[in-house]
Amino acid sequence: MLIGERIKQERIKRGLTQAELGNLLGVSKVSICGYETGARTPTVDTFLRLIDILSLTPEYALGRDMNVVAEKETEYHVVMAKEDMTIIEELKKHRELYNKLCTDPKRVIELISRKIK
Repeated sequence: MLIGERIKQERIKRGLTQAELGNLLGVSKVSICGYETGARTPTVDTFLRLIDILSLTPEYALGRDMNVVAEKETEYHVVMAKEDMTIIEELKKHRELYNKLCTDPKRVIELISRKIK
């Protein structure tokens, strides 16, 4: 869904309608709508043309635009989206919830999911 949201934001930022972007890309408005909602996935060729048209980097479009260094001593890093970092930062402000997520993430996410439905 992050890819679709970023495509939509960049399209709107450039003042393009879905139909206009579709025409530039050689696909239908319905295809653009599908990409933006996550219902469809562009082919690799279409994705490359799309990021060229919108002047995006592949890393940004794929949500891999932030390097995050691991807290352990091993030398490696993870690349994640800014949106993911924002979620983590907000979770850390709610210490009890954050600790529960760290202890049993799968169960806590399932409980939250049930609660919001």
